[in-house]
Parts: sequence; structure tokens; C-alpha cells
Amino acid sequence: MKKSLVAAILVLCVVPMAFPTLVTNMNQSALYLRLLSRNASTDIDAVYYNPAGLIRMKDGWHISLYNQTVFQKKTVVNEFPLLNNHSYDGKVNVPFYPDVFAVYKKGRFALSFGFGPSAGGGSADYSRGLPSFEQPFSTLPALITGLGLPTTKYSVDIAFKGSSVYYGFQLNVSCAVNDIVSAGIGVRYVSAVNTYEGSIKNVMINPAHPLLNPTAQMLPAAQVFTALGQPGYAALVSDKSVDAEQTGSTFTPLLSLNIAPLEGLNIGLKYEFKTTLEMVNNTTKDDTGLFPNGAKTHADIPAFMSLGVEYAVLPQLRATVSYNLFFDKFDQFAPDANLNWDGREAFVKSNSYDLGFGVEVDLTKTILVSAGYLLTRYDLAAGYQSDIANDLASDGFGFGARIRLCQKLDLDLGGMYVTYKEASKTFSSAIFGSYLEKYQRSTWAFAVGLGYHF
Repeated sequence: MKKSLVAAILVLCVVPMAFPTLVTNMNQSALYLRLLSRNASTDIDAVYYNPAGLIRMKDGWHISLYNQTVFQKKTVVNEFPLLNNHSYDGKVNVPFYPDVFAVYKKGRFALSFGFGPSAGGGSADYSRGLPSFEQPFSTLPALITGLGLPTTKYSVDIAFKGSSVYYGFQLNVSCAVNDIVSAGIGVRYVSAVNTYEGSIKNVMINPAHPLLNPTAQMLPAAQVFTALGQPGYAALVSDKSVDAEQTGSTFTPLLSLNIAPLEGLNIGLKYEFKTTLEMVNNTTKDDTGLFPNGAKTHADIPAFMSLGVEYAVLPQLRATVSYNLFFDKFDQFAPDANLNWDGREAFVKSNSYDLGFGVEVDLTKTILVSAGYLLTRYDLAAGYQSDIANDLASDGFGFGARIRLCQKLDLDLGGMYVTYKEASKTFSSAIFGSYLEKYQRSTWAFAVGLGYHF
């Protein structure tokens, strides 16, 4: 019991955020949301997706600003029989998710800059905590009953809010090798910030005693343990809170190649190198003593390779396909570049990937519409998943439009809905037998952006 309570409190301190494709955020523009396939882009968002493709843009300056609004619901269903509640909801709200791109193109060369949340980018708010937080407290009635005071109920106020954002500042240089091939080299500076706020308060139980509590009212658990001569347990069930921040920074090098072998056909290739990221604790408050100020954790960013093909089926109709392979397990190009996620990487069975398809149609000279589909898949052992952090295979559907407001100014609108495949994990207890925990999720995202060319 004592170890379980310690684990519940520790969870408040070390809970990580979960990101698309385990770590990397691919949604970096309104164009992405409305197509879900941008790896062969020769538009302004090629700054992120296909830097070598910027050579296909017109000479001059190109600047764009996007913002996304993301709503996600995460649900954990736990069948442990003693819990008061079996369903726990976490809400992720991201009202501001900005991306900025700037390109200067002249002849055979292009210089570009990009800014955006390359990972993270949101906050998860669990107003009732999670089952792993509450489960140890659900066994208090049995423990108190075993000490001679019949107890049937418990209650506890648990709350947790975590946020995570990795700000990426990217600089690229692109060059045309000839009329068909162009290449790009770039680097992204990543500044990562995770924040954690959590509390366990008002732990109550209803021990029945003919003199001290004849009506079996709810009493503070710390008070009961103190009366029973159990100061250790009393300390564990006293109010506790955590307020901490983790920060770290790193550089991610990247290479890109663009090939346009035929009129209307464009192929983009990109490789981003694995980068080491170490996060350092900056603790404001830690009643548990388990979140030491200055302690370090590892959150490496895996390498990934992208391939994209875009083809103009008709002058007014373009189709595109994109494939991303994330080297979460093994990188064929750098086999010695092992990830360090403080042990969690051992539960990744093979590399994750996503596959996107998009179609874009010109309705008029000033309006086009688009739609896309994105499949994302993981191969994770059961030990990877938990109520605190889990990754689920998903299917995304994008839609949107571009409106040319004037010769130099474009308005992009995009939306995306993502459905997730439920995952589950089985736990075994010598006393309560086997019970199931299920993980569910859904996401809506909307984006708006302006692009200016001069």
C-alpha cells in the first residue's frame, strides 16, 4: 500500500506528453490540414516539408503566417473494481499554434526561414486525475478495515495539468543543380518547455466506530491514520502538490532533394537527423520530494525520412501522396544512433510511419478546394502504453480551400478530423484478478493562414 501511494504521487511529477508520430508534429501549415500530404510541396510550406522544392517558386519574397486551433479529447477507461469512477477524460485545447515561413528566391538559390511547434504544442487537463493516480487510494477502505475499523468509502480530489511545446526555428539554403534537380540543407534549433501542475488533496474515508464515528461520516484519512498510530501513512495521504518545469534545447540538421523529371510531376525527399535532447527540471514546488530541482531526463528526437510525389493529372487537378518513416526503433542510415527515452524506447517494436493522400481542384482562377486522408501506424509493446502517455494508430481526414484575395495575397483555410483505434492493456492482481484498461481519443483541428508574395 505504501509503495502504491508513493507511485501515485510520483506520477504527478514525471508524466510526459504524447505527440503525433511519437514525437514529431507534422501539421505545420493550413495547407497540410487541407491536404494531409505536403512532402512534394513547392509552395511556401516547403520551408518545412521540402526545402529543396523552394527552387520551383517564383523569384522574390514569399511570406506566410498560419494559426491552428486544436481540440482533443483523451479518455481512459479502467475496470479496477474498487475505483469510484471508471472513465477519466483529459481535454487538450490549443487555441494558438502559429507557424511562420519566409522565403527569398533568386535564380538558382533560395534562402528560407521557418518557425513553429515542431513537437508538443498543447496542454492536457485531467480535472479528476487518472486511474493510476486514484487506484492506490481506492484500496484505503480495505486497509483501514484490516486495521479494525470497518470502512466502505473513500474520496480524493486529484487534478493534473501538463503542457508541452517544442519551438522550432529553422533556416535552409536551397540550390538548383540543374533544371530537374535541386538540393537543400538546413538546421532547426529546438527549444523545448514542459510544465506540470498537479495536486492530491482531501483524501477522505468513512471508518465506523461506535464512539468516535458512530454514523460512519467521511473523515480526513490523515486524521484517521494519526489516531491509529500510523504517522507514515498519515504523511502519505496528506495534501500534496507539484509545480515544475522542464527545459532543454538542441539542433536538428536536415537534408532535402527535389526532382522534377516531367512537366507536372514533382518528387520531394527529406532526411532529418536524430538529435539528442536533455530536459532539466526547474521545480517551484514539490511536496513529494521526488522531483528534484536540476534533475535531468532524456527526450531524444528520432530521425525521420520523408518522400512525396505530386502530379498534375489535369491543369486544374493535382494529386499528391506522402510517406514519412520515423526511426523510433532503428535508423538504417545511422544504425548507431540509438534513442534515449529513459527506458521507454525498449517498448517500441518497430519504426512508426504515416501515409497521406491529397487532391486539389481549381474551381475558378481565384478559388481552389482540397481534401486528404492520412493513415498513421505504430508498432508498440503493451509496456509502452499507460494512462499517463499512450500513442494510438489513427486515420485523419482533411479538407479546405484557398482563396486568392488579390494578385499577391492568398487566404488558406483548413480543417482536420482524426479518429483513433482503441488500444488496451491488461493488468493482473493477486487479489482482484485481471482487469482491463482502454485508451481512446478524438481530435478536431482548424487552421487559417495568409500568404503574401512580392
